[in-house]
Amino acid sequence: MTYVRWLIPQSITMQITGLVTASVLLGVTLLVAILWFLFDVPARDDSPLFAAARVREITRLVRTATSATEVDALSVAIRRSGLEVRPVALADLVPSTADAFSSRLIMHPLEMYPDIEILNGLRNPTGPPSQIITRLDESHGLMFNLTIEAWPMFVPPTALLLITAVFSTLFLSIYAVRWVVAPLAAVAHAATTFGHSPQAYAALRRRGPREIIQVSESLNEMRARIRQLLDDRTRMLAAISHDLRTPLTRMRLRAEQIRQDSLRDPILRDLTKVTRMLNDTLEYLRDDARPEPMSQVDLASLLQTICSDFADVGHAVSYVGPDRFSCACNPRALSRAITNVVENAVKHGSTVSVALGGTDHAAEIEVTDDGPGIPAALHDEVFQPFFKVDKARSENSTGFGLGLSIAQDIIKRHGGAIELRSGEPAGLRVRMTLPTEPSLRAI
Repeated sequence: MTYVRWLIPQSITMQITGLVTASVLLGVTLLVAILWFLFDVPARDDSPLFAAARVREITRLVRTATSATEVDALSVAIRRSGLEVRPVALADLVPSTADAFSSRLIMHPLEMYPDIEILNGLRNPTGPPSQIITRLDESHGLMFNLTIEAWPMFVPPTALLLITAVFSTLFLSIYAVRWVVAPLAAVAHAATTFGHSPQAYAALRRRGPREIIQVSESLNEMRARIRQLLDDRTRMLAAISHDLRTPLTRMRLRAEQIRQDSLRDPILRDLTKVTRMLNDTLEYLRDDARPEPMSQVDLASLLQTICSDFADVGHAVSYVGPDRFSCACNPRALSRAITNVVENAVKHGSTVSVALGGTDHAAEIEVTDDGPGIPAALHDEVFQPFFKVDKARSENSTGFGLGLSIAQDIIKRHGGAIELRSGEPAGLRVRMTLPTEPSLRAI
């Protein structure tokens, strides 16, 4: 096995060159075999053309024989050549509707000879199935028993060999190129799925040409560095948050001791805002570090529960859709994403509708509000962390611009998509599309 690996070129250039060379050599070899077959065909004594020529020649020789002794000598020579021929009386022949395949093959070349008359449609009842009868005179004929190795198929042998050569070369080329390119496809897939799930951090296998192995190793190192940077960032912010909680708690206790309401209340509001900002930021950063298994969930019940929760606190949120809709998802993460979208809607609109629809392969969730809406030019930017549309939203908004970012991240990790559309005549529509049966992995 070690010697075989040593013989395989390590460079992708040499591997592709070798594959092309092998394909060309195979094609040339098959072409030589085809030409050899073609040149060998005329020499075969079992071909229809050769057999037809023998039938014609024997018939002419028997016709021109001048004595019974000469006919007997011809009969002995013919039998020695392995061909069965015997004279028959035309009066003994009977009509025939079925011809053997070999007989039909020889009749077509015999039609080119005007001096030979084939008694087509007649046969000797005591003769073999594959018989051909030619006329000698008004009362006699010759019966030939011929068995030919023919191709009983619609495609001629030459065309069949050509097709075999072409498809063999094509199959080898496709298989060999896929063997070279498959590791590169694995690298592309790993780069595309990186960050979408914890399983995307698994190291790539070292296989393929030398250049692809180098790319795989570089990608593994890059992903490890990125993962380390994300972990360091999360730990750093978690430490900062932990260290800030103590002084924030002291500041809150001291602020609550202030008797003047006009001074105390703004301080408490700012402290609450800072605390919420810290908690939301950490929750956003830690979201991909807590994988949970996927499971089949009744999406309709999940949406109805979210709508009921908002309705219980006084918001006009309604559900529109089927009573049941099965979908494979992470229920905790998906509930959080939809809750963030609905919470964003109730902040800026008085009436919110959550609609569910879709097909057997995808579910569509659309959250519509009647608020001021978002300009179409900012529909992509609102998914950026900490982005706020101050001109389109209320100045008294208490959010930090993380809700839609978290929702987009969760929807994408489910293999879905989220997009914004302007409502008519006003408002905003947030459409989320989810595959109903994604791969059941932890997200």
